[in-house]
Amino acid sequence: MILLHLGALHLADAEEISTPWHRLTPRSRVLCTVLLVFAIALTPNGRWLTWAIYAGTIAALILISRVNLHMLIRRVAVECIFIGIVIVGTLFREGGHVVWQWGWLRVTSEGLMILGSVATKAFLSLLVLNVLALTTSVPALLHALINLKMPPLLVAILASMYRYISVLSDEFTSMQRAARSRNLFSNRTRQRTIIGNMFGSLFIRTYDRGERVHQAMLARGYQGLPPLAEVPQPKQRDTVAITFTCVVALIGQAIYLGF
Repeated sequence: MILLHLGALHLADAEEISTPWHRLTPRSRVLCTVLLVFAIALTPNGRWLTWAIYAGTIAALILISRVNLHMLIRRVAVECIFIGIVIVGTLFREGGHVVWQWGWLRVTSEGLMILGSVATKAFLSLLVLNVLALTTSVPALLHALINLKMPPLLVAILASMYRYISVLSDEFTSMQRAARSRNLFSNRTRQRTIIGNMFGSLFIRTYDRGERVHQAMLARGYQGLPPLAEVPQPKQRDTVAITFTCVVALIGQAIYLGF
């Protein structure tokens, strides 16, 4: 999963695309995304019409931003696998009439409704968050979080993680290449043991290398955030985008409150 998301760390090309979404400041993009995610997550279970409005808004955002659909689908698919394992337990909630039963295992209409609601919330939230990640560079995103008054220590942790993932990937690639050169993967019965030992050794090696990388960053004037060449200032279009997002969120909430 980590290796799949490494493509999001190099988004210089994406930043050069001229679309209405890209012309917004990173701070405005983060605010619009957070507003949509909160509106989706705070909607009660079973409010399908409200989620349909939010889904239409996200679909329009995907088209406007011209995001890489192949990368977006890959990322969301992998994340949905992990989320699906977590939310599958909601299928067996009590309440409503029994749809299917096998011994003590029962699927009820209430469980199906909750599972569908939670899955819809998770899917829509992942879509909009991945659009933000694929259209905004990591340094710009971190600076936007600082401008939005997020705790500096938390942002510094995210910045360090951003720098450390590439170190982790390089170390794992070199270890995997060394194992293959020694023909250690030829025996299928020993592959699990070899991979387990690789992960244990990877933790020790990356911990030491991470310390060296951090010291090198401090020696070069690191102050907690990656450098950003230019901090864009908000314009009228940013206000319009945030206002439009608020209106869409309120319309969705008003629909389920009215009906």
